[in-house]
Amino acid sequence: MTYQEISHHRLVSQKLHKTSPISPQEIVHHLGAMQAQDYSMAKWAIGSRCDATEKEIEEAINSAKIIRTHILRPTWHFVSSEDIYWMLDISGPQVKPLTISAAKKFGYDTKMLEQIKVSIEKLLAGNNHLTRDEIMQELNIKKTSSGDFLSAAIMMNAELDGLVCNGKRKGKQITYALLEERVSKPKNKLSREEGLAKLALRYFESHGPATLPDFSWWSGFSPTICKTTINAIRLQLNCITIDNQDYWFGKTNPKMGNYQESVHFLPAFDEILISYKTREASILLEHQSKAFTNNGIFKPIIVENGKVIGTWKRTIKKDHTKIETQFFNETETHKKKILFEAIKPFESYLESKISIE
Repeated sequence: MTYQEISHHRLVSQKLHKTSPISPQEIVHHLGAMQAQDYSMAKWAIGSRCDATEKEIEEAINSAKIIRTHILRPTWHFVSSEDIYWMLDISGPQVKPLTISAAKKFGYDTKMLEQIKVSIEKLLAGNNHLTRDEIMQELNIKKTSSGDFLSAAIMMNAELDGLVCNGKRKGKQITYALLEERVSKPKNKLSREEGLAKLALRYFESHGPATLPDFSWWSGFSPTICKTTINAIRLQLNCITIDNQDYWFGKTNPKMGNYQESVHFLPAFDEILISYKTREASILLEHQSKAFTNNGIFKPIIVENGKVIGTWKRTIKKDHTKIETQFFNETETHKKKILFEAIKPFESYLESKISIE
């Protein structure tokens, strides 16, 4: 298997080749967890893999079919409602020390965080959805001078304990609600080993072919834990070796012979790039600095046949959306017209006219 074949295989496993109708919730469930700190772009990450409009995806989030919360690595993710509890059970304990450490810098120890959680629960009880500023105001906690990291640490701590998650949006503002009022808690819990095995299987089936370091990066667990977990499920996966590196993928994925040419306009922080530790299969090393920075800022990308060939950005106008593109290599006008056909799904998703520059 070549890198070109790997990049195509990932398009298939990540549901970017649409083969059958699928709902927004099913997309998120399939991928396990989708990075979602850029809320607008994260919705398009779902929309680019199904035929739902932005409004329909927003409704799935507002109705708690899709949960937005901090999980895995310490950043926002989308998780399906059926996965939220078991995933929190295994990833919460590994991320919580980071939030506790951040809170301690402002004089808040573990005991104080637990007391604050009790107060937050009382504030949000009865399906009361409040913004972070509203919660902090009720708690009489003033904004800090350093980017409001204290309130972020407080709310992230409550998220990782499964107390709160995203609530319904207030205009453009994010709110918090009690998780158990949005999603019923399951009667049975997975053991840590069962949860890790489920997470690993989900990752390799939805992101493979991928390596142990890729899974370690995506999940936030150490390479040692990931190696043990992969060994536990290796009979449920396929494996190929390239340059002495093992690539794991699901046994149910289509054969490589089913090649399909494609162009995709994908969002910033899309799983096609961000879910892998090394990204040479999808983007040449010489172009990587044009698509993402060393401090983790990812741009929206244009992907042709599994390879990133440029970046794009959108600007919302009064009666349309303007799309600007920047290709890594000089691209002829007639080729651009062919590539621009791939933006039509985005037009349907937005339910708005698009102009391209």
